Amino acid sequence: MSTLFDLAFLATTPFWLLMILLPAWSWTRRIIFSYLITLPVLAVWAVAAAPVFGPLWSLVLSPSLTGLQDFAAEPAAITALWAQIIAWDLFIGRWMYLDSRALRIHPLVMGPVLVLTVLLSPLGLPLYLILRSTPLAQRAKNPDPTTPREPLHLETHKRTGIPYAVVGVPRERRNADADDA
Repeated sequence: MSTLFDLAFLATTPFWLLMILLPAWSWTRRIIFSYLITLPVLAVWAVAAAPVFGPLWSLVLSPSLTGLQDFAAEPAAITALWAQIIAWDLFIGRWMYLDSRALRIHPLVMGPVLVLTVLLSPLGLPLYLILRSTPLAQRAKNPDPTTPREPLHLETHKRTGIPYAVVGVPRERRNADADDA
């Protein structure tokens, strides 16, 4: 279980490094846009949770502090809980990264916020929620927060069939516009 415990964090590290160290790189946005980035750590969770799934299910149906303490005494249980926390942190960080890019919050401001989120997401998330309501979040491009700030959509690579995120006009519309010209 020690290896799985370590693997849970290692499975998310490349994504955190991209968001923190290379936030403006075009591939970072494409990679982070995919919700699939959480799958490696969720696979670790599944392997760790499988041997303790019965007690875990009982615990979530009838939560109690003593039940959680008893459950956490098992290494597989702690590993599964850790992987779940790491997956949730990555999901929160992913949203914060994408939202901050759309709001044009400077990467040098977001880097420390994302580092705090990796370490203690219950502190990083509220800090980001405060930050996004300040003038640092430049809403001049789109003052209405209910509409998308940039057209972001998925396209599929022609040869590999792998989906990736694209900012701008969808390929179908680009091709249609070219046919009209």
